This record gives sequence, structure tokens and C-alpha cells, in this order.
Amino acid sequence: MLLTWIAEVADEPLALEPADRRVEWETNTWWLSTDDEDRRALSVPEVVAAFEHTAERIGQRIHTLGFTGMATFYVWHDDQAGQLRCSTGSVPAEQLPFGGAYRPVDDLGPVVEGYLRDEQPGTVPWTELDFTPDDASDDGLDDVPDESAPEPEFPPFPVWVRSVGTGPH
Repeated sequence: MLLTWIAEVADEPLALEPADRRVEWETNTWWLSTDDEDRRALSVPEVVAAFEHTAERIGQRIHTLGFTGMATFYVWHDDQAGQLRCSTGSVPAEQLPFGGAYRPVDDLGPVVEGYLRDEQPGTVPWTELDFTPDDASDDGLDDVPDESAPEPEFPPFPVWVRSVGTGPH
């Protein structure tokens, strides 16, 4: 089913609104997942090929629409949700609408492999959480968050990017 859903992304509504990034995000972003059996049956190369074909078809649609600006199709593995996600935006790869640090990559294989090999999609093991004894409360009540404390920094996550627009790259 995952390969079918990836292919269907190319035919879904597509908004290219450089002045309204929220419309682009809401229209063009897809959350893709599958059951354990399907995930185990899939190979990295076939999922990568499906996304590459979808990116090519989206590029063709953009050309047919007459959009002359920059556009990027991109895919990432959302570890916390246990999903592959993809979107298209009228931005360069370095300006994707993520709130955290990300790293544009040319090789989709490791992104897909992270999803396919995820033993418990949507679950983050305790060992991967940053929890220190200072965070624990002896009184059993929730501590009041320290508003002055810096936000935790997470390493940039990989995002596969493909230019699909007709504008300068």
C-alpha cells in the first residue's frame, strides 16, 4: 500500500503560493505509513524509486501549470510519529518550513531505511530521551518549567530534497 500512496501524492492537490507558505504546507504535505507486515516486505530501493517517480511527476505538473518559480519536493522520516512525510514548497532546499534544524540530502536511501527498519514506529525509547535526575520531582507534582532555560538542541535531521520547479536552482 505504501508504494501506491506515494504514487498518489503526485496526483493530489498542489498549491504553489509563495506569498502564503501556510497554504502550501497544508495542501502539499502528506503523512505516509503502513503496517508492520507491509513495511517488512518493502525494500529501500523500491520506496526510493517510488518517491523519485513522484518527484518527477510533480515537476511535470508544475511545468504544465506554468509556474515559473523555484519549487522543492522533499521527504523526511518523522521518528516521533513513525511516518514518512513529504511535501512540496515554492522554496529552495535551504529554506524549508521546519521549526528545527534539518540537513538537505541527495540520498533518500538512509531516510527510507530509517523508516523501514524502525522496530517501533512512533515510539521513542527512553534511552534516546534526554532525562537527568534534576528533571525528576520527589513530590510527585509536575515542576513548573523554567522559562529562562534554553530550548534543547537536537541534531539536524536529514531531509531528501529534489528541485521540481522551473525557476533558478
